[in-house]
Amino acid sequence: MLKYNYTIRRETPSDINAIDQVTKTAFASAAYSSGTESFIIKALRANGQLTISLVAEEEGVVIGHIAISPVFISSGSKGWFGLGPVSVIPSKQGSGVGAGLIRAAIDALRGLHAAGCVVLGEPSYYGRFGFRSEARLQYLHAPAEYFQVQSFTGKIPEGTVEYDDSFNVTG
Repeated sequence: MLKYNYTIRRETPSDINAIDQVTKTAFASAAYSSGTESFIIKALRANGQLTISLVAEEEGVVIGHIAISPVFISSGSKGWFGLGPVSVIPSKQGSGVGAGLIRAAIDALRGLHAAGCVVLGEPSYYGRFGFRSEARLQYLHAPAEYFQVQSFTGKIPEGTVEYDDSFNVTG
């Protein structure tokens, strides 16, 4: 596996265009992509719902991005967030940049004293970061095994999860 020398930091206003390009490029050929990931990030930012936005930068160039936003749980549990989209330019995919972004985002959430985080993605990939399927907390818009949870308090609420309306944008 190739290793790259990159840094992870919070986004700045000057990163917004690069984040848009990285996201579009990362998802351009992904079979599971809705093609709306860059619009989702813009909508989250515009709606004040982009709680954490980190970039991976190599030699002054943004090569990856991760977004974290609040989620709504039907039981009323507070302090839960959704991880994603996660984007890494194709030439750096498989190099650990995405994993670095995920770890940094989870650390940032812990620093905010979040209750937990959910993710919609490949179980074998996200499982290594502490995510797992949990029947008590459900997302009704995807197969159950792809919706995973990580509690930072040891408690997992019961109910259904909904993401911010920003995830419904189409353009």
